[in-house]
Amino acid sequence: MAMSWDSVRVNKKVAHNPAFERDLARKAARGPSTPRYPTEVQLAWPTTTHTLRDHFGMTKFTDHDAYIAAAPETFQPLLLQLRAQLAKVLPDAEELIMYDLPGFGFGKTIIAGYAAFSKQCGLYVSKGAITALADDIAAAGLKATKTGVTFSTKKPIPDKLIRKLALASRKELGL
Repeated sequence: MAMSWDSVRVNKKVAHNPAFERDLARKAARGPSTPRYPTEVQLAWPTTTHTLRDHFGMTKFTDHDAYIAAAPETFQPLLLQLRAQLAKVLPDAEELIMYDLPGFGFGKTIIAGYAAFSKQCGLYVSKGAITALADDIAAAGLKATKTGVTFSTKKPIPDKLIRKLALASRKELGL
């Protein structure tokens, strides 16, 4: 279908613009427009028998040991130390795996959790604990998010800060 001036409403200034007329001619020469996104997507794996977790090689962790063993080797000592500190500070808390991340808490409530990524590790506690100890986190030279503190082998998290964060989180959660 060729476009004509009758089928396009334009104001007088645009209608006499040579660039606009060129664009209109190009669009008309292209033919009918194609949808921007395809309506059907061919997946690379069968959705009925596999999940994304299976496809990308991620495993569901059953305990803290399995999580630490699957972490990058450079972070394993940090994670072992973090786990030991949290177990010492929260002796009556259970070791839990929630959302595929290890943590310490009671029932379905996590007081403190940790994770390893490709370039850093994180300690995750309540928002109030991060807010209350923001100065201590900054003094240690670490970065904080709303609920976590990230650290690496170059800048490990001090044991004293782990203790303070875990206790502040427990206090805020009332456990």
